[in-house]
Amino acid sequence: MGQGIVVIIASFRRPIELGRWLDHVSRQSVKPLELIWAVTGDADLPSDWATDGAIRPTVVRSPTGLTVQRNHGLAAITSDPALIAFFDDDYVPTSTCFEDVIASFAALPDAVGLTGLMVSDGINSSGIAYDDALALVEAHERQGRVPAGAVTLEPWDGLYGCNMVYRADAIGDERFDENLPLYAWQEDVDFAFRVAKGRSIGRTNGFAGVHQGVKGGRTSGRRFGYSQIVNPVYLYRKGSMKRRKMIVMASKNVIANHVRSFRPESWIDRRGRVVGNWLGILDLIRGKVDPRNALNV
Repeated sequence: MGQGIVVIIASFRRPIELGRWLDHVSRQSVKPLELIWAVTGDADLPSDWATDGAIRPTVVRSPTGLTVQRNHGLAAITSDPALIAFFDDDYVPTSTCFEDVIASFAALPDAVGLTGLMVSDGINSSGIAYDDALALVEAHERQGRVPAGAVTLEPWDGLYGCNMVYRADAIGDERFDENLPLYAWQEDVDFAFRVAKGRSIGRTNGFAGVHQGVKGGRTSGRRFGYSQIVNPVYLYRKGSMKRRKMIVMASKNVIANHVRSFRPESWIDRRGRVVGNWLGILDLIRGKVDPRNALNV
C-alpha cells in the first residue's frame, strides 16, 4: 500500500499563479512525494521554476485541455502514493493542508474522495487578489486545526475540481474524459462519479484553502456557454449525472446568462455565453451531443 501524497496541477497561461505553488509547497508541514505541473508549453511556466530549491516540480507537457493535462499528470507519477490531489493553480492552501488531507482520509476511512473547506471562493466574483487570499488563509489558520474526532463528511455527488483528493487505489485505471475539451466544464463531477463507484465522497472540514477564481486563461464566453448546455446532457447520457441535475443546471445557466446579459458583470462574457447556449441548444435539436464541438464555436 502506498504512502504520502502526490499533487498534480494542470495550468494554462497562468505562470504567476503556477509559480506561487513553489511557495505553497515550501511552507507545507508535510511535503508531497511529487509536485507535477501539467502544462501546454513554456509560456505556461514561471520564468524561475527551474532554479535550485527545496521543491523541484516535475513538468509534463500536454495538448491543451484540463482533462488531457490532468491525464498526462497522472501518467507522470513515478512514486507509489496513497493519495493523489488535484489543485487549481489559483488555489491557496493552508500551510498544513497536505498534512490535514492525510489526516482527513485517516479519520474518514470509508471515503475515497474529498473536497476541502472553501475559506473563500472568488469564482463567482471578479476574483480574490493573492494578498487577500493569503490573509484569509492566515486568519483561518489562527483558528487552529480540526481535531481528528471533529472531522466531518458532507456527502456530494461530485467533488470541486479546484481542490479534490482521491485515494490512489480508488482511481486505479480511471482517467478524465478527454471528450470534455478546454475548461472541460463538469469534468470533476464526471470523474468523481466514476472513481466513487457508489462509495463515499464529499466535502470535509478537515482541510482548507482559498480559491482565487482568477479569470485569465479561461474558455471564451461562446465556448463556455456551449459547454453549459451540451456537457450536462453528455454526462447524463453517460450515466454520471442525474437527469434532474442536468435539467436544473442547464436551465439555471440559460436563465442567468439571458437575464444578466442586459447588465453583464465585467468579468463574465454573458452575451458570448448566450450565443453559446443557443448554439448548444441547436446542436441538441440536431442530435449532436458531442462536447468537442465547443472547439468549433
